[in-house]
Amino acid sequence: MSSEPKAPETPTIISLEGVHKSYRNGGQSIEILRDLSLQIARGEAVAIRGVSGSGKSTLLNVVGAIDSVDSGTVTVRGKRLDGASSADLTAFRASEVGFIFQFYNLLPTLTVRENVAVGLEAAGVSLSAGRAKVAEYLEAVGLSDKARKFPEQLSGGEQQRVAIARALVKEPPLVLADEPTGSLDEETGVRILELLNHLQRELHLSFLLVTHNPAISDYTDRTLFLHNGRLSSDPS
Repeated sequence: MSSEPKAPETPTIISLEGVHKSYRNGGQSIEILRDLSLQIARGEAVAIRGVSGSGKSTLLNVVGAIDSVDSGTVTVRGKRLDGASSADLTAFRASEVGFIFQFYNLLPTLTVRENVAVGLEAAGVSLSAGRAKVAEYLEAVGLSDKARKFPEQLSGGEQQRVAIARALVKEPPLVLADEPTGSLDEETGVRILELLNHLQRELHLSFLLVTHNPAISDYTDRTLFLHNGRLSSDPS
């Protein structure tokens, strides 16, 4: 894991322009994202805050090619995601994005080492070929001594660190985090935010995090607020 910043391929890693996204609820269409625009520079960490149901997770899913938009353009690392084929989107998710979830999503029957290796397998790297990389990222999150443990033998904070290692082990240029401290107590949550901030700076990663946690602003370059389907720097 090199501590030298990587040369940026493009100055902007995420660009959303005029994005609209709605869902059907019975016979009614509910608009979640409305003419939303967002630009994030390579190497930048941006937090998105908003009340429950404001569309934060929807926005994250759009950037991560999990969900499609009704209209507007979504460009990530120079690739247009809106209108891309299913195969192209699958390949994009496997190689370009690391996901960190609120509830860890670890596989209970796999050890810590094997759970982290899942991140490499998704990118087409075998466990044998990726063993050194797995060990490298377990060391980065301070869990080298837990490699043979199972998730149920870990604390919540340790499980989230495993999830972080899994997201980063394939060394994606972009990391998306959905309420990464939402299941943790305040002290443990702060430690996770400090770890993410350290890894962002060391690896020159780009982070997009959505959260209710106001403390996250101390660990990101910018904080934006999602109101009525649009982003603003104004929390009110």
